[in-house]
Amino acid sequence: MNVENQEMKFTQSAGQQAEEFSALRRFAQARPQVERCELCGAALDEMHQHLLDRKSRQIACSCDGCAIVFCGQQGAKFLRIPRRIRRVDAQTFTDLEWEAMTLPINLAFFLRDAKGRMTAMYPSPAGAIESQIDLDALNSDHAIRARLQTLEPEVEALIVNRIGDENLSFISPLDECYRLVGIVKTKWRGLSGGADVWAGIHEFFEHLEAHAVEIKPQVQHA
Repeated sequence: MNVENQEMKFTQSAGQQAEEFSALRRFAQARPQVERCELCGAALDEMHQHLLDRKSRQIACSCDGCAIVFCGQQGAKFLRIPRRIRRVDAQTFTDLEWEAMTLPINLAFFLRDAKGRMTAMYPSPAGAIESQIDLDALNSDHAIRARLQTLEPEVEALIVNRIGDENLSFISPLDECYRLVGIVKTKWRGLSGGADVWAGIHEFFEHLEAHAVEIKPQVQHA
């Protein structure tokens, strides 16, 4: 990863920063030895369910029973966050498409809401920031929509890493996005970030790679 040449320009203009993910602090801090379901108090295994509160946007740790009870009905308060990680074996955005978004960092994730609208966010020393770019073209571009159509609304994101020579894309659970934001927020030092943050980002994508299944592009038939 060529971190020395990676330019990070974060502006502080009014209205640019969106509200930080409210659960970020909890995910960035050390986890207790014994975690408990935040809905019923039952002890949890290391591998357990995560639920998204659709109104507050907070993530709750949950046992399997509560995940079934609180996510099983239409319009339920919580959504179950999937565990699957999928690597996209294709270029998600062309260089021109990426440059047109004028993101200040070559690292971003894209979320789809319940109505199908896309939001672009990127990690920064201040937390998660919602891009102020006009996403009308992104939402109307048929080719891009086709690439993102497998995203589960609200609980999955497309994470794109174009730092240095990297060009990686993963469809990932929302809580992994929180973890990435936590790495940047807690490890960033000075103007260029420092060695720790870049090592942390590299390890994060190594983790995704190790746990991902591959999505191959669909063959178009005439």
